[in-house]
Amino acid sequence: MAAQLYKTDSGRLFHAGAIAIVTVGLPARGKTHVARSLCRYMRWLGVTTKVFSVGNYRRDRLGSMPNSWFDPNNKSAKADRIKIANDCLEDLIKWITVDGGQVAVYDANSESAERRQYIFDRLNEEQIHPVFIESICNKPEVIQANIRSVKISSPDYIGWDPEQAVKDFEQRIEQHMATYETMTDLSQPFVKLMNVGEQIIVNNVHGYLQSRLVFYLMNLHIQPRTIYFARPGPSMNDMRYKEDPDLAPEGHEYAEALKDFLLSYRARQRQINAKEEDKRPLNVWTSARKRSKQTALHFAEEGIIIRQQTTLTQINPGECDGLTPEEIKEKFPDEIVKAQKEPYTHRFPRAESYHDLAVRLESVIMELEREKNDVLIIAHDSVLRCLYAYLFDRTEDEIPRIPIPRNTLIEVTPTAYGAKESRMQFIETDHSPHYEFEH
Repeated sequence: MAAQLYKTDSGRLFHAGAIAIVTVGLPARGKTHVARSLCRYMRWLGVTTKVFSVGNYRRDRLGSMPNSWFDPNNKSAKADRIKIANDCLEDLIKWITVDGGQVAVYDANSESAERRQYIFDRLNEEQIHPVFIESICNKPEVIQANIRSVKISSPDYIGWDPEQAVKDFEQRIEQHMATYETMTDLSQPFVKLMNVGEQIIVNNVHGYLQSRLVFYLMNLHIQPRTIYFARPGPSMNDMRYKEDPDLAPEGHEYAEALKDFLLSYRARQRQINAKEEDKRPLNVWTSARKRSKQTALHFAEEGIIIRQQTTLTQINPGECDGLTPEEIKEKFPDEIVKAQKEPYTHRFPRAESYHDLAVRLESVIMELEREKNDVLIIAHDSVLRCLYAYLFDRTEDEIPRIPIPRNTLIEVTPTAYGAKESRMQFIETDHSPHYEFEH
């Protein structure tokens, strides 16, 4: 959680009510990606959110099952499937009504109108507002890509030959198609996602958090991409925020090393993978601060598009500008104590907090979700901590302490079940001779 609007004793936003997001659709349509992404975004807003996956419930109880278990004509298996799905739903309801959760995501197929009506009625009995999100895909190439990149690596197919896993999962999809019915009941609130991002249809959706969900979904896609994080090179005086000094000579050396390393690394990865989807162009995002944009300019020499965003500017240090950590402790001893107790929300005099920064960065998060090319973000470590926390669903207490070394390139690969990272050191020692403002 990061950019929450306010806190209450119950942990809920008092004006939003309890909400259950119910996924709808055939397998390999991006439902799990949508469920996990929505959960991460709601938690970023400070809303207590949890995913309840029917597939995980089934695997925990029965393990991997043959396709005959998913056959709609298998009556005994159907009874088991309904019981598992209902147990998952009841746990979701208990988490909201007893444990104090606010937004729950029911990750299931919910493929028949009869099943959705049952879910709708059961949630309304508990005064939980349901919102159905139906994922529809009519592009075979997208479905195939999703099967190969996500489904065959799921726990159901551990140890399988990839091609056999693909064929098996395709058979499973065909079985689900026999009972699948698209949403048509206009009395139920729903959002239809066509090809996860091409088109969105909204019906009867009302409320503050529901509106935020729709806005987020409008920016979401499931196409593969890579996000890189790197700090700028050292400036002539890293301690000066208002002065905004130029990049130091060693900063230009750092920037050249970063450029050479990243471009060589991407070239090697393309040779290894040799897939069309891995040939995405690289864009560079940077703040408007001199040391960041001057670091990025080394990439412009290679014809790479550079985009400056003032939103990516570091935390404003306020009256701590230009002071070493020792000088800050001497001048603001009481503030240091407060910062140690509340490192995420504390503001030094005339400064920003990490919470202020997280709120400011929400527009960048939306652009990151919308971006389909690979992106290198060159920014201060305070900015990169917040963006990293969003992608990896870190708590607010963790954010100020996430390590972002200057001499390290961080590669982040978003997936349906979370994000993966690699950290690569491209300079043996940190060239920075100065302190930087830290909380």
